[in-house]
Amino acid sequence: MSLADRALPLTPAARLEAARCTLVVVDMQNDFCAPGGYIASTMGKDVGAAEAILPLVNELVACARAARVPVVWLRADYSHDRIPDSMALKLAQRRIQAECCKPGTWGFEWYGVSPLADEPVVTKHTYSGFIGTGLQQVLSPLARKTLVFAGVQTQVCVESTLRDAHSHGYFCVVPQDAVGSHSPALHAATLDNVRFLFGDVCNASDIAAAWQGAR
Repeated sequence: MSLADRALPLTPAARLEAARCTLVVVDMQNDFCAPGGYIASTMGKDVGAAEAILPLVNELVACARAARVPVVWLRADYSHDRIPDSMALKLAQRRIQAECCKPGTWGFEWYGVSPLADEPVVTKHTYSGFIGTGLQQVLSPLARKTLVFAGVQTQVCVESTLRDAHSHGYFCVVPQDAVGSHSPALHAATLDNVRFLFGDVCNASDIAAAWQGAR
């Protein structure tokens, strides 16, 4: 089959039609986002970006619900007995004993935004939401090819999940003001790489406007 024979949504507007989209919210949890959480207290990183994106993440979630765009939530459980050896090695090298997003702790809980009872929540034990989870089984029945990503960290879990989504054939969209990172340079590098190869980068307002007509 040639490219000309494929019914591809060639414009950003076509890819962002509400009927094509699913919103994927990544790791909006206290340990990643809140002062006093794992990223701030254990890793010593600035979590200000998470606070900055929170209003726009909430806005996108509200817009998705109003436009009947499915919202799928990813959350981390990086308990030491659940993560792969590759992640455990980095912790051991840094002599880190604290556990990130351990169920039953404050750090595991949602930060400023949360799913409705009927919205799927997929728990992951590594950076990509597709590895060792049921994410693809959640997405497949929706029959929607565009995934819009919001949340943290841009260059880690957002990018890891996005790359796997791209390999599964999804059209990936990143609202640059609704993803955040403790590293501005790596945040920018991920956005550049998405623009180049993996999908579209836009503003949250562009997505909200595209979904407005479906409300």
